[in-house]
Amino acid sequence: MPSGKISKSEAKKRIGKLRAVIDRERYLYHVLDEVGMPEAALDSLKKELADLEAIFPDLITPDSPTQRVAGRPLAKFKKVRHWVSQWSFNDVFSPAEMREFDARIRRLLSDTNPTYTCELKIDGFKIVLTYEQGLLTQAATRGDGTTGEDVTVNIRTIPSIPLKLKRPISVVAEGEIWLSKKDFAELNKKRERAGEALYANPRNLAAGTVRQLDPKLVAERPLDSFIYDLAWSAEDLPATQYDELKKLSALGFKVNQEFILCRNIDEVIAYWQKWQTKAPQLPFGVDGVVIKVNERAFQERLGYTGKAPRFAIAFKFPAEQATTVVEDISLQVGRTGVITPVAKLRPVLLAGSTVSRATLHNEDEIKRLDVRIGDTVIIQKAGDIIPDIISVIKDLRPAKSRSFTFPAQLEACGGPIERIPGQAAYRCVNRRSFVQLKRRFHHFVSKGAFDIPGLGPKIIDLLLEHHLLADFADIFTLEKGDLLKLPRLAEKSADNLLAAITKARKVSLGRFLVSLSIPNVGEETARDLARHFRTLDRLRQASKEELNDLSGVGPIVAASVFDFFREKDNLKLVDKLVGEVKITVGKRPIHTTGPLTGRTLVFTGTLPSLTRPEAKKLARERGARIASAVSATTDYLIVGESPGRKYNQAEELGVKIINEKDFRRLVG
Repeated sequence: MPSGKISKSEAKKRIGKLRAVIDRERYLYHVLDEVGMPEAALDSLKKELADLEAIFPDLITPDSPTQRVAGRPLAKFKKVRHWVSQWSFNDVFSPAEMREFDARIRRLLSDTNPTYTCELKIDGFKIVLTYEQGLLTQAATRGDGTTGEDVTVNIRTIPSIPLKLKRPISVVAEGEIWLSKKDFAELNKKRERAGEALYANPRNLAAGTVRQLDPKLVAERPLDSFIYDLAWSAEDLPATQYDELKKLSALGFKVNQEFILCRNIDEVIAYWQKWQTKAPQLPFGVDGVVIKVNERAFQERLGYTGKAPRFAIAFKFPAEQATTVVEDISLQVGRTGVITPVAKLRPVLLAGSTVSRATLHNEDEIKRLDVRIGDTVIIQKAGDIIPDIISVIKDLRPAKSRSFTFPAQLEACGGPIERIPGQAAYRCVNRRSFVQLKRRFHHFVSKGAFDIPGLGPKIIDLLLEHHLLADFADIFTLEKGDLLKLPRLAEKSADNLLAAITKARKVSLGRFLVSLSIPNVGEETARDLARHFRTLDRLRQASKEELNDLSGVGPIVAASVFDFFREKDNLKLVDKLVGEVKITVGKRPIHTTGPLTGRTLVFTGTLPSLTRPEAKKLARERGARIASAVSATTDYLIVGESPGRKYNQAEELGVKIINEKDFRRLVG
């Protein structure tokens, strides 16, 4: 539902723009088979339109995208009228919405408790098949729901579509044509070698293939099918949806066998949660599950709305892309003084959680996207906590949208800001502002650095505000009396905190380097430096050339490390800190030979029995390097539950994908 109050006149303008964009995108995909807006983003726009029309029902018109099945057939194929009208499903995206659907069903059925059949929602191209006395006589596209296109000659080339059923029955069956992820990747590799443009995704390629005029080309592409509905039959239809799927299989259709019968809505939600995790590992695309009231008698009582059945709904997986509005742009100062622009967003559900911020990275990115305050944008979550803005829907730009420019001064910097020479980022001219100091201290005590439990941002801020800390080393000189000065800190909490500080006095070289907030040096780079130089003294004396030659360290990082250990204030800080802590070198030897030596690994999802730190530690001890993002140089992607976009990126790049069992075998 749109956030805040919106006037009827504002809603009318917004509805008009939304309809125009949705109709354009539907025309591109359904009629021209061209790649347009990502489906998850389009779903988000449809939902916003439906929400606005729910608030202002008198603004609903017969030509609204919410009132009909969109898309018109091209004139390239013979047009045919469907025996049975073709419907589309309404969508829900959360367990709460699914429970609302269940409550509505039971109200309409006078509190009768139906059961539900759950099926995977195949991300393919819908086909309508007509059989007369068991023989395939027509295959048609969905088209506008009433009229489609006759593509029989092409569908006959798909091996999984039966030309003759197992018995002479007349039926109309519906299903999805799809292309496997593996075959899609192979076709794109061939096009890449030929210097041709790559296909966008398997669904678009399947749709385009079905509508090729040359059946030979269709036969060359390994299309497949799943049939899921008996829309009409010359004999009585089964009494339940579950039995209908069984009957389709018995007639010789290929039916996806992962359907189940659920006794209540809790079982439905559990099925959805299960496949949300498992779907990325399937050879074909799945973007949710379809839920249908199982009993046909109940289906007939519930009937249809103008465009969708009341007895069924598509329970979509959490979208990793969505649309929302940029309400403001603010500047965030990091611990090294680098300034990051952050978009404040109208809250939107994305990948299972509500987000209200997105990173804009730097000034060049704002200009490249041409993003303005007030714009409707597509945002994407790719494994990070904060999503990215990937594009602006300029057709929805309001007249009062405002461009953003970096100011000359920033209060959080305590004065002027400047653009870093040769880079796209801005930074504070004054590197010692209180905001930066707080962030550096927060980082110093974090898990990747000194890892001091109990010494979180709130306590750090209090210690700084009470002038009990001036630099990192002061943490290790704190006494009980100092801590008891802080508000709401009891004696036992002070004792526990001092014990944690004492335990943290022993730290590995890698964690020590992480804690220093050296520009451009993250956890993996710090570990690479520690692994190579072994001692802090050797690293401090290293030349730029020696640093640059190290695998995983480029000229920018090399310059950052070299310059850091040449600044007087930094050396003073390090020397004082070394006087308070003991830097250790790992005792377990690094494997110099083996299947992971020199390999780059990326982890995604939750592993069954290993925590992420445990898995990374095992890999590093066997000579592997851990990266945070999938690239062409990645050797292995280790996949757990809820893997996210990294799985798809690895498939597209041909990166080897393994599970925890395979990973354990590699690490021995």
